[in-house]
This record gives sequence, structure tokens and C-alpha cells, in this order.
Amino acid sequence: MIKPFWGRWACAELCRGTDARVPITDETQRFTALSARLTGFDPGDLAATGLVEVYRAVAAEQLGSERYERLLREVRDPGELRAANGELRAGARAVTYLWYTGSWPGPPPRLVSPRAYAEGLVWKAAGVPAPATDPGGYGSWTEGGRQ
Repeated sequence: MIKPFWGRWACAELCRGTDARVPITDETQRFTALSARLTGFDPGDLAATGLVEVYRAVAAEQLGSERYERLLREVRDPGELRAANGELRAGARAVTYLWYTGSWPGPPPRLVSPRAYAEGLVWKAAGVPAPATDPGGYGSWTEGGRQ
């Protein structure tokens, strides 16, 4: 079962998927650049999700300040991760997982918010909307072309 993330900064159901409570920091650009390298998505595409600051806060909290800073500082190319220690690789993998699924891995994975699920890069990579997030809602496919 995937449970909503209830970390210190990330909002789940109370914020309805917004990042209104997340403070803007100077780390945003560095985190976005790292995320672009890890996911293969353009920084503009990541920013368009509206979740950069939320994910930055989640990653910083879950990884801890030391490991988070090392990840930002040391990972310049995803190919470097093959030679990196297991802790750094695991952190990079967790950030990538966060962007693609909207969840922090773990047992159990923790969903950041309903919006994070809908904005998951897995859906963008597949070119489809996240299930049950289309404006037609659940079951709308049964209507077909009928009016």
C-alpha cells in the first residue's frame, strides 16, 4: 500500500497537491539540474510540474543534509554513479523514483500528494495521463463516443 508522505515540508492531502507551504531556497537550481541529469527530462519540463521545491524538500529531509549535499555536489553525470558508493547511488535512485512515481521509495513507498502522482514522469514518458486523473474521471472510457 502506498501511504501519503507526511514529512515536515511536503504537503499531502491538506494542500491539495500544491507547494504553497514549501519555502523557496537557493538550492532549487542545483536540485533541478541534478534531477534533469538523473531523469533525462529537461529542467523546464521538471519545473512545469510545479513540484521542484516539494521534491527538493522531500529529498533533503529523507536523505539527510549530509547525503543530500553530497548528491548535489558529486553527481555531475549519471554515469559516475556506477563508481559511486552504494549510499550515493541509493540516494540518486530515490530521487529518480520520486520524480517518476511521485512517491519516496521505502517499505512502504510514501506518496507525496495526489498531484505528485498525476505529475509523475512515468506518465509523461509513456505519453498518457495518469489513470483516474483525466477530466472525464473514472469509467469515462465506457461512454466512448456516445453523447
